[in-house]
Amino acid sequence: MTFDPSSTPDPPVLFETAVVAGVGLIGGSVALGLRQRLLARRVIGLDASAEVLREALALGVVDEIQAAPGEWLRAADLVVLAAPMRALAPLARDLAPFLNPQALVTDVGSVKGGIAAEMERLGVRSFVAGHPMAGSERGGVAHARAALLENAVWVLTPTDHTPLTALSRARTLVEALGGAPVVMPPDAHDALVATVSHLPYLASLALTHMVARDERLSLLAAGGFRDLTRVASGDPRMSRDMVVENKAALREALGRFRRQLQRLEEDLEEPEELLAAALEGKRTRDSLPIVKRSLLPQRHDLVVAVPDRPNQLGAVTQTLGAHSVNIKDIEVLAIREDGGAVRLGLESPEDVQRAAGILAAAGFEVRGRS
Repeated sequence: MTFDPSSTPDPPVLFETAVVAGVGLIGGSVALGLRQRLLARRVIGLDASAEVLREALALGVVDEIQAAPGEWLRAADLVVLAAPMRALAPLARDLAPFLNPQALVTDVGSVKGGIAAEMERLGVRSFVAGHPMAGSERGGVAHARAALLENAVWVLTPTDHTPLTALSRARTLVEALGGAPVVMPPDAHDALVATVSHLPYLASLALTHMVARDERLSLLAAGGFRDLTRVASGDPRMSRDMVVENKAALREALGRFRRQLQRLEEDLEEPEELLAAALEGKRTRDSLPIVKRSLLPQRHDLVVAVPDRPNQLGAVTQTLGAHSVNIKDIEVLAIREDGGAVRLGLESPEDVQRAAGILAAAGFEVRGRS
């Protein structure tokens, strides 16, 4: 028997038509991941820049290009918003009238509260805000690569109104692209990135400004200083928009940073206290994992059966929130016609026991999971 390659069925795909709106470094990396991992049968790049679109097509980042939203968007079952922060909400407003209600919609912005609220206002129920913790000082589609997303922590920030099916599909997409999904509320995400991302950017600016104002300092600023201020080399406009969008959380982080600096200044008169601070800093820095997947801390799990009714995820989180039970992670385990199940990652076994009692009293079926 002669083998006929044309008779071989196409590999299964997650999406028939994927649209990446904003084909820069991250958007281009998502598009390449979708293509290289055969996750979408067709990847369309949408961008206001004709030059960017031509480059993306020439580099094989996308299969097709579009310069403006329109009726063609209704064929998409995945839409990824990858515009810069300042353009993200206007882009959402332009796309919303043409979105297929069944399409999964997500984004890759570094601040989540604003876009999550905007999508709810626009009535896009299948939206799951996301933030891949990956990047490079070199921007643009020319530097896009699928490997940029591999092993990267990828935060998903559903709201109380996010459908379980949408969250489940978003997790599947992230894992298929090689990322490690972590689920948390939008405001929790924004508070955390204010400390680990946006505050270091402002600190880098302050240090580089000090060097710029004294030529003698620039002669002595060697490798260690360059490493410490690396993030100042990012795109100035994009970085400005990022920190301004998150200014409320960033102001709070700046206040804590000032207090830490004040304490260290006072410790200059107390050598032993300064040594203790240095030892703590070394322990913390040395314990930071190189492999990003290991950033995921140990959790204690509670599985909750969720009826197939609107806003059930919100009912679970609001019930526990009213009793001050902090949910660290959420995973959709199953979706069925009669409902589904979610895994709640909690801080301690005591939290699991307490949450189980609260949810059982509220009428939910629960069980622990190791």
